[in-house]
Amino acid sequence: MRRLFSRPPKDATALRERDLERDAARGRALLEESPRLVAVLDDEGRVVAASRRTKETIGEIRVGERLPAALTEPNGTRAASYDVAGGRETVVYLPEPVDPSPYEELRIGFTAAVSHELRTPLARLLALLETTELPGADPVPLIEEARAQVIEMRELVDDILFLSELDTGRAVVALGATPAVPVVKEVFEDLSERATNAGVSLRVEGDTATQLPLRRRILAVIVENLAINAIRYAGPGATFTVTVRDGELVARDDGAGVPEVDVPRLFERFYRSDRARASRGTGLGLAIVKHVVTSAGGRVEASGGPGRGLTITSRFPEA
Repeated sequence: MRRLFSRPPKDATALRERDLERDAARGRALLEESPRLVAVLDDEGRVVAASRRTKETIGEIRVGERLPAALTEPNGTRAASYDVAGGRETVVYLPEPVDPSPYEELRIGFTAAVSHELRTPLARLLALLETTELPGADPVPLIEEARAQVIEMRELVDDILFLSELDTGRAVVALGATPAVPVVKEVFEDLSERATNAGVSLRVEGDTATQLPLRRRILAVIVENLAINAIRYAGPGATFTVTVRDGELVARDDGAGVPEVDVPRLFERFYRSDRARASRGTGLGLAIVKHVVTSAGGRVEASGGPGRGLTITSRFPEA
């Protein structure tokens, strides 16, 4: 007669305990030597264990204490939970620390560029106001010129603030899709007087149902900056055309064009070619275009040359 055991024999129990001990030791070693910043939390959020690299990198990590709030942001932590010994533990992967030096260098450079760009219209404004005090000065044209300088400074500040939103991630770029042609037409309508004064014609081509993967406001920002760039620099008699296709927005003008050596630098912040420096502008318009397009997962490129106008093509990933 075969004997049925209600519990495993002693040798089987010992073997299972040995396997469990081996698995536990292996898990501790994997956790301890993990190259990732990883920690284990109990069901009350206290640290149970952490990798050696986590302890060395993040001084605030202490067993038995909660994680610092800055490390538990949803965007920075990935987690996996499991049940163990009547409780629940969670493995969290913490965000890698960012080397501040390149960002600090960028911030300092950007601040210096902003200061320089603001200083120029401020100096012009001061000179205009001082000129109004001269004997026989006609204040009306001087005031109009001063107003233009204030508008230029306001545009510069608006562009800087928008770039700051993009840099900090507050301006969500690709959120849904927008029929592009109606937005282009609205932007052109707003800029029609400005374009007429500059002698530049505005045209739009494409199916009104064609959508691009951008928020309406963000798409308008792209088109407005592209159009303003053409209005400022294409020259009288030029035509600026925006063509909308699936996943693509092409902006081209048949105006004066730019030196080929300047084309690769057109998307740099505050960069202006020699011809552009003679006219007003923040030097941020095309930089904003590139930042927005790349933030949406797309890419942008420019082509052209003297007498061949300028074409800027923005391509977006498929939805």
